[in-house]
Amino acid sequence: MNDETEVTQAGFDAISHAMRRLYPDQEGVYYGTIIPAFLGGNDPLDGVEVWKSEKGIPHWHYVTYGFTELFEKESGDSDESGYGFELTFRLKRDGGEQPPAWPVSLLQNLARYVFSSGNVFGPGHHMDANGPIALETDTRLTALGFRTDPELGEMDTPNGHMAFLQVVGLTEDEMNAMMCWNGGKFLTALEKQIPLCVTDLSRVSMMEDPGFRAVWQEGMERDGSSTGFLYMDELGIRLENGRAALRLGAGHNQTLVRMLRARVGKGRSLFLQGSSHAVLFRPGEQAGVSEEDGMPVLTLPADALEELCAVLQPHAGIYPLVAFPLTVELVPTRITDQNGNVTKVIQ
Repeated sequence: MNDETEVTQAGFDAISHAMRRLYPDQEGVYYGTIIPAFLGGNDPLDGVEVWKSEKGIPHWHYVTYGFTELFEKESGDSDESGYGFELTFRLKRDGGEQPPAWPVSLLQNLARYVFSSGNVFGPGHHMDANGPIALETDTRLTALGFRTDPELGEMDTPNGHMAFLQVVGLTEDEMNAMMCWNGGKFLTALEKQIPLCVTDLSRVSMMEDPGFRAVWQEGMERDGSSTGFLYMDELGIRLENGRAALRLGAGHNQTLVRMLRARVGKGRSLFLQGSSHAVLFRPGEQAGVSEEDGMPVLTLPADALEELCAVLQPHAGIYPLVAFPLTVELVPTRITDQNGNVTKVIQ
């Protein structure tokens, strides 16, 4: 390999060397992209490499190549390489000799999201996969969490600094619980139950474990939530004559109650976003309804917060508040599967 080649793929080599240091006695299986995105292909990553790990739970360890600058330095940011991270994924081995290919598709899909939106992942982040993370399976894992890979961490490359972010498979209720606490602390607690947070498609929710749930409850009450944003499909807001009318889906009440208490109850704001409306809840000593830069703002003192949480029940109805100039309308929520079929209606 000549000096020119070494320079132009310095970022690629930095990742490769990190993996070889972690797995010195084996060769990784590399899934390369036939036609890279910059040549018109559909896959934004250059490739995904997979290694066999015996740490904790025997598993496959996937790592991406392509979120960082793999070859020549292209951006003007000398401190960070590309998006500043590569993704890893740890999947429990089922006895097969070859690693499953579906995590490669999952990681490519995450790359499409980042490359198209410009939104990046970071430690403590979460994402709803809107269905099983492995298509055509009945796994309960339908969401993802992100944390710094504990074995790979961060490093400097010739093209700038980067971190290895591990993607962790989560159930829906685990994701909701993670949102209501500190994301990083939630995944740290999860690792105490699941070594290295290895993804196991057959596992049940850790929220069904009384001990884990108690740790989460204590942490949420102590720390509040590190997530200041919540998306709800059914959301409407109208301000009129100093009073607000809020429309919500009856099926999302418990998550919203927890988020309100974990954010506003801890002196922090909560931004609620719907398909066409948004509203900001914030703490304050004086109850108030206002509009700032076109954004409806509801300022909730402690008594108004508690009354609002009390009316957010899992059934439809219209509830005017006494301690706050607000009327809440809870409308039926239709729960659908990944194909859009209605499986349950919360009236």
